[in-house]
Amino acid sequence: MRAAAAIVSGAVSMALIAVTSACDQGGSEPSDVRYGDCPISGRYGEFDLSPETAGVLTVKTTLPAPGWWNGDTPDSVTSGYEYCMAANIAYRAGLDRVAVKNAPFPEVVSGRTEDFDLALAQITITPERSKVAAFSPPYLSSTLGVLIRDGEQIDEDNIRDVRIGVAEGTTGEEFVANRIKPTKPVTAFADDPELVTALEEGRIDAAVHDTTILLAYHQKKEDRVRLVGQYRAGQSYGALYPKGSPDKEELDRIIKQLIDDGTLAKLSAVYLGAAFGQDPVKIPYLTVDDGS
Repeated sequence: MRAAAAIVSGAVSMALIAVTSACDQGGSEPSDVRYGDCPISGRYGEFDLSPETAGVLTVKTTLPAPGWWNGDTPDSVTSGYEYCMAANIAYRAGLDRVAVKNAPFPEVVSGRTEDFDLALAQITITPERSKVAAFSPPYLSSTLGVLIRDGEQIDEDNIRDVRIGVAEGTTGEEFVANRIKPTKPVTAFADDPELVTALEEGRIDAAVHDTTILLAYHQKKEDRVRLVGQYRAGQSYGALYPKGSPDKEELDRIIKQLIDDGTLAKLSAVYLGAAFGQDPVKIPYLTVDDGS
């Protein structure tokens, strides 16, 4: 799955998110440090990283991604689950800035670039991606949702016979081709807004993509589209590191700490709950012929 979200003109952009801090000359813990609007916890500088840029945590993602990164451009993002996850990583590593780089999702997961410390873009951990990049421990389970126009009747029994749209380069695209096996051509879209717009305009009949991404559109456009179900994919999101990253072990330790101390659960409740507008586990689960 993506995990992805959408692309801004397919271009890579970057913004340094400034941090206000009151550090003394001896480098002790700041008394007032902020990364956008994110709640920060843990101990400043507990972990030791060797970042791409000194004093900065450089994070790649794909925008826009409501709930995950609240803001359409790197310099407008101030909150969201993954942005605040990055902020907490930076804080615990004693880094006073987060640099956000926006890039097309296929580029993020390609393993061809090394100008970042980690990528957080709702990226599903897969064997294929693990060949070209390294992953953190899973931080969130993922499923594939089915978004349709309000008033339409599409379900697991007839979805094979409708026009399906997917996000390019995602595991949703693979799932549709290999598991749903539709009778009509599938259309792959370069970004999420284009996928949802195509659905609204009637160019496709159903969008199959990460449930946690489609829920945000369902919330914003509830009078036009609705989420009718989700497929269990047995997969999870992970932070992606450049292959051979010297910081993998230390970043893994930080992310495990964020999971164990409940920080990520709190971020999910604050940011994803607001974006989704409903509990994802209550969405009906769909099956395919092989019983999954």
